[in-house]
Amino acid sequence: MREQQNPAASRRKPALLILITLFIATGIGYAIYWAAFAGKRVTTDNAYVGGNQVTLTSQVSGNVTEIRADETQLVKAGEDLVLLDPADATVALRQAEARLGETVRDLKKQYASTAQYESVLEQRRSDLTRVRADYDRRVPLAAEQLVAAEDVAHAREALKNAELAVDVAHRQLEAARAGIDGVDLIHHPSVLAAKSSYVQAWLGTRRNALPAPVSGYVAKRAVQVGNRVTPGTALMNIVPLDALWVDANFKESELRNIRIGQPAMLVADAYGSGVEYHGKVVGLAAGTGSAFSLLPAQNATGNWIKVVQRVPVRIALQPDELAEHPLRVGLSMEVTVDTTAKEGPVLAMQPAGKPLFTTRSLEQPLPEAERLADDIIARNAGKAHHG
Repeated sequence: MREQQNPAASRRKPALLILITLFIATGIGYAIYWAAFAGKRVTTDNAYVGGNQVTLTSQVSGNVTEIRADETQLVKAGEDLVLLDPADATVALRQAEARLGETVRDLKKQYASTAQYESVLEQRRSDLTRVRADYDRRVPLAAEQLVAAEDVAHAREALKNAELAVDVAHRQLEAARAGIDGVDLIHHPSVLAAKSSYVQAWLGTRRNALPAPVSGYVAKRAVQVGNRVTPGTALMNIVPLDALWVDANFKESELRNIRIGQPAMLVADAYGSGVEYHGKVVGLAAGTGSAFSLLPAQNATGNWIKVVQRVPVRIALQPDELAEHPLRVGLSMEVTVDTTAKEGPVLAMQPAGKPLFTTRSLEQPLPEAERLADDIIARNAGKAHHG
C-alpha cells in the first residue's frame, strides 16, 4: 500500500512547485508592471464631455416674426437666427430723430437770443452814458441857480433808471449765456444727449435681427413665432462642437501625482475602445464637486460619515480627433492620465488680460449711426451761431 502512494506524492510535488513558481512569477511581473506602468497612471470612468453652451438672447423687446434655425442644425457666426417685428423700433427711431432736430432748433433760438441780449445791453449802456452826461451838465448849473432844482431831480431819476436798466440787461445776458457759454451748438450737452438717444434708437432697429454669436449646433430652442421677448430672454443655445473638453472627476487620493501638461488617453462610450482620444491636463478645479453644489454637505454634525471627494480635472482634446470622431456635450468618457512626468504645475497660470473667447458677430457700425445723426443736426442748425 505504501508503495502505491509514493508515486502519486512524487507527482504532486512538481505540480505544486510549478504552481507556486507561477504565483511568484505573476506577483513579480505585476510588481514590475505596477512600478513601470500601472503605478504611473490614474484612471476614472467618472468623466464627461463639456463644452460652451452659448445662449442667444435678445437685446431689445419685440414679437418674434421669423425663426431660421432649429435644434440639431449647424449655424455660422453672424447668421441671423431670429427676427423681431421692426415696427416699434422704427417708430422709436423717428421719435428720436424728431427730438434731436427739436433740440437743435431750440438751442439755435437760444444762441440767437443771446446775441439779441448783447445788443440790448449795448443800447442800455449807451442810454446810461447819455443820461449821466445830461445829469453831470445840469448839476453845476443848478448850483448857480441857472437850472431849476426840479430839472436836476428828473435828471437824477433818469440816471438811476438807466443804471437799473443796464443791470437788468446784464443779468438777462448772463442768464442767456449760462446755458451755452463756452460751447458751440454742435457740441452742446443737450445736442450730444439727443444724438446719443438717436444712436441708441438706431441700434434698436439693427438689433431686431439676432445673429449667431458663434458657429456651432443648435442644442435647445426655447422660442416660438409670435412670442414677445424682452432683453435678456434666452431664445436658443448654440454649442461649438469643435471646442470641447472633458472634465474627469478623480478621487482626492488620486490627485497627488496629477500635474498640468500630463498626457491623457480617453475612450468614449459612444465609440467604444476602438477609438482613442489623446489630450492633456490643462487644469484642476479649485474645489470638489460637493463644495459647489446647490446644497453643500454639512459636515459639522454629530453623525458625520466620511465620503471620498472628487475633484474635476480639465482635459483638453485634439481638434483633429474631434473632427474625425465628433463628441457631444455630456457624453461619458473613460480617462487615463499618465503621471510619469511631474514637472508641471498643480495650479494653472493663465496670462492676465488674455481673452479666452471672443465674438464679433454682435458689433454694430456706430460710425454710420453717428453720421446720420450729424446730418440731422446740420439740417436743423442751418446758419446757427456756433460760438
